[in-house]
Amino acid sequence: MPDPAMSAAIREAYASAPVGQVIWETLEIWHPSWTVPIRVVRDRVALDARIEATAARNPGEVVTFVPWAFDFVAPDLSRAAPPQARLEIDNVSREIGRELDAAIMAGDVTLVIWRTYLSGHQLDGPEHLPPVQMELKTVTQGPLRVTATIGFRDLLNAAFPALEYEAETFPGLVP
Repeated sequence: MPDPAMSAAIREAYASAPVGQVIWETLEIWHPSWTVPIRVVRDRVALDARIEATAARNPGEVVTFVPWAFDFVAPDLSRAAPPQARLEIDNVSREIGRELDAAIMAGDVTLVIWRTYLSGHQLDGPEHLPPVQMELKTVTQGPLRVTATIGFRDLLNAAFPALEYEAETFPGLVP
């Protein structure tokens, strides 16, 4: 069964691989302590593309994804454990590696947003709506490569309801 979040154009491109049709995979990595997100494209040249109107940063704007060699290994479908993907980025400077390590240690969630674009349609927006959004779980850094484990929010262990009823917020609860 096809993914309903995928556009008909990207489903056709995946199925038939037409000559001259390029599928760009992009990543946006964001941590609340950063002033700008890291945006990369899996290519050798930069990509100017429009992000979705519902994006948290630069909604509906055309942004630049810088070229970077990365490999995104999609999560396995298993009932035994929550799905996790692996992200490997080559030729990463030590500064970016330190930023990622600091983001993990800060405790706030680091988001990884995966978007795909088709050549000739990159100014229309991403082909998956909404884009796949995951959380950075672990980061290991080698001399020239950063390997990260990313996954989805842990909904099984999330508090329900998410709102906590405390005396400061709800004084009517105190007798």
